[in-house]
Amino acid sequence: MTDAARRVAEFDALIIGAGFSGLYQLYSLRDRLGLSVQVLEAGEGVGGTWYWNRYPGARCDSESHSYCYTFSRELLEEWQWTERYPGDAEIRRYLDHVADRFDLRRDIRFGTRVSSAHYDAATNRWRVTTDKGDQFTAQFLVTAVGCLSTANVPNIPGLEHFAGRWFHTGQWPHEGVDFTGKRVGQIGTGSTGIQAAPVIAETAAHLTVFQRTANYSVPARNAPLTDEFQRWAKEHFDEVRQVMHSTTNGHPFAIDRRCVFDVTPEERAQIYEAAWQKGGLQFRATFHDLLLSKASNDTAADFIRHKIRSIVKDPVTAEKLADIDHPYAAKRPPIDTDYFETFNRANVSLVDVRADPIEAITPLGIRTRAAEYPLDLIVFATGFDAMTGPLLRMDIRGRDGLTLAELWKAGPRNYLGLQVAGFPNLFTITGPGSPSVLCNMPVAIEQHVEWITDCIAHMRSHGLTRVEAETEAMDGWVAEVNAAANATLLPQAHHSWYLGANVPGKPRVFMPYAGGMARYRKICTEVAAKGYQGFAFGS
Repeated sequence: MTDAARRVAEFDALIIGAGFSGLYQLYSLRDRLGLSVQVLEAGEGVGGTWYWNRYPGARCDSESHSYCYTFSRELLEEWQWTERYPGDAEIRRYLDHVADRFDLRRDIRFGTRVSSAHYDAATNRWRVTTDKGDQFTAQFLVTAVGCLSTANVPNIPGLEHFAGRWFHTGQWPHEGVDFTGKRVGQIGTGSTGIQAAPVIAETAAHLTVFQRTANYSVPARNAPLTDEFQRWAKEHFDEVRQVMHSTTNGHPFAIDRRCVFDVTPEERAQIYEAAWQKGGLQFRATFHDLLLSKASNDTAADFIRHKIRSIVKDPVTAEKLADIDHPYAAKRPPIDTDYFETFNRANVSLVDVRADPIEAITPLGIRTRAAEYPLDLIVFATGFDAMTGPLLRMDIRGRDGLTLAELWKAGPRNYLGLQVAGFPNLFTITGPGSPSVLCNMPVAIEQHVEWITDCIAHMRSHGLTRVEAETEAMDGWVAEVNAAANATLLPQAHHSWYLGANVPGKPRVFMPYAGGMARYRKICTEVAAKGYQGFAFGS
């Protein structure tokens, strides 16, 4: 069929992605505003990031009773989580349930990857083309592509000649991978690698972990949820939701107001030990100033390094794991199940590739400067081209053919993480410049979806057909994002994907908004209350 013969499907709104963001945005625009909506999803099912991330040990680091939608009391009442931290399969079951409960699948086109989205000023519509050549148009275009959905496979010479099999954790085979009796090399020790290594080691003949950047990690202490806790969570969810909306990170616990040096060293050690035993991300909530003062942060960092040395029996391996070059929680702070304990296994070894860099992948394995490691399987736990990658892999063009890639050549620029000047009626859910990855994601997603929905409702009630961020507002917000980051220790993690440092050639710009979810929510509410200050409307 020729392009001319193809029928162009027309909608009020198009949404790219069917994860947490896309599902709720579909529900909000279709069921609340009555718009005609189509979701375009590359995968064959709902789930977004969780559709693709099925690697060994894949698990959320937000507690299950907070990693969910809160817009429907009935949904909260009828769903039961089984563990403190839900695994990937349980999260997919949850999102499948949501899609079925609200009859969302009928407006989702699966197996459809968007290749381009061009704005037509004459008609005030976005023309979207898929990898199969199908075309759609809509007045509004909402990207719900996720922050961590574009796999980053490092460009190591020789990969194409490797005789074994290799996998990226973000594109894991749905049928799984059998490691039994295999010699496995894992590259990467971020959150994903820390989750995967213990599970791979259980069945592999040998696991070699190639570590570039040593990392902190705190035990997750994952466990089945008791009936008592499940009842408590449902009965007190209004309170839990209020806490999530009023805290910096959107989690169901507040960061303590005390500072590190408000207490004695003995008291501080007891506080850290209690948090370590409790497990999870609450460790970083023990003191108010952990990310504000290097001296304060050093006390937490030293505590965790001491724990690593006490867990790992081989002192040489322990020192490699404890040789951490950044403040605690300046990179995404992992939580784990027996990560450091894994290095006590006879079938696990650690290679410090900062001291002994990887030079090539050979047909038989991985060659560093000093040695070659024979392998049957390679696992890349090397993360993603985060935040901007999912947007820039599409050919997005605004007014007068302006490409998003060109506008963001030196780093992302937008207003509130929601809109970009020159791209009318394009909304980005949890885009760069919003709290997103520094937050419990469903909390950030619900806030964004509801703000976008309210903005579109405002336009329809006032006869407005076009909205875009003003250039001055965008420039001001970029400055605010930079100022918020620089008020913390976050930019001191020089190898962080928050800065894009894991992708060669990517601009070194701190991308998420570090001012906190509660503050961000207040700013967005005030902007709307002032007639959407910083946005230009047209009819």
